[in-house]
Amino acid sequence: MKFHPDRNPHDGGAEEKFKEAKEASEVLSDAQKRAAYDQFGHAGLEAASRGRGSAADAFGDIFGDVFGDIFGASRRGGRSQVFRGADLRFELDLDLNQAVFGKTVELEVPKLAECETCLGTGAAKGSSPSACDTCGGSGQVRMSQGFFQLQQTCPRCRGTGTVVRNPCDTCLGQGRVRRTRTLSVKVPAGVDTGDRIRLAGEGEAGRNGGPAGDLYVEVQVREHAIFERDGEHLSCEVPVSFATAALGGTVSVPTLDGEVTIKVPAETQSGRVFRLKDKGVKPVRGGARGDLFCRVVIETPVQLGAAQRELIRQLEESLRGDSERHAPRAQGFFEGVKRFFSGDSRS
Repeated sequence: MKFHPDRNPHDGGAEEKFKEAKEASEVLSDAQKRAAYDQFGHAGLEAASRGRGSAADAFGDIFGDVFGDIFGASRRGGRSQVFRGADLRFELDLDLNQAVFGKTVELEVPKLAECETCLGTGAAKGSSPSACDTCGGSGQVRMSQGFFQLQQTCPRCRGTGTVVRNPCDTCLGQGRVRRTRTLSVKVPAGVDTGDRIRLAGEGEAGRNGGPAGDLYVEVQVREHAIFERDGEHLSCEVPVSFATAALGGTVSVPTLDGEVTIKVPAETQSGRVFRLKDKGVKPVRGGARGDLFCRVVIETPVQLGAAQRELIRQLEESLRGDSERHAPRAQGFFEGVKRFFSGDSRS
């Protein structure tokens, strides 16, 4: 009476307490509900209120609903279970050119396939599987342990609901055999390492009439001798001679579409990057084609003869007389070093 809604029209807390008191009264006045609450708390009370019989049966149903999937059994229905085939994974190694432009490849995939002799039933010709004697064809058995009733997969038929009394000679009653199948897979242009190609229904065959699994082809792109890939962009190092870098000239650069020529300006320094637009990769999921970034590396001459070394010494002597003009980066670097060790605050 204290918490009745009519006495507390604008008090939500009072309304909740009134509902709790009403529920408690209903439990105390019903012997079955009271027993369910005393043994199993609110879980048993909720099950008993749905009219499932005794408190033990009610809680047993709850236990089966929650844990039925763990044991591969279904609480509802008496038909046998079907099992989907397992998914398979296949690693496909590709060259960079194959990944960039796409390719159709042939794969040899070993897997469990449906037996062609018995068509997946596991029974010899002229016979068929019969209902399991243990579970009566339901694929499930119920066990009682005190107040608990546990429903789980039949240990004899493993949930199929049938047993093979006259097994097939080819698959020995399993309904599946291991075979190697050749598949033609079209690899789309632009794939990269980590991409997956899904082939629906090309996994292992299901059991008891279940659907086949899928085959996932995982792409691995091999390292390239020249190019490095970063998404849709490519990069490479371009060796340039000392004379070309100093005086300017042209240099040939390889691309995925063929060789191109780039112009190297005079006084080009090592590390300069030239961008070749649309010479990268077109992404597999769409979008503009990437670019090719060419990084200049000044190549120091090796295996010089005496005359060549003398010429370089003469060049060095002529440049040293006006180093601030001919080597500004070196001059600035050494000036910075001097300031650092002298404690000059400008460093």
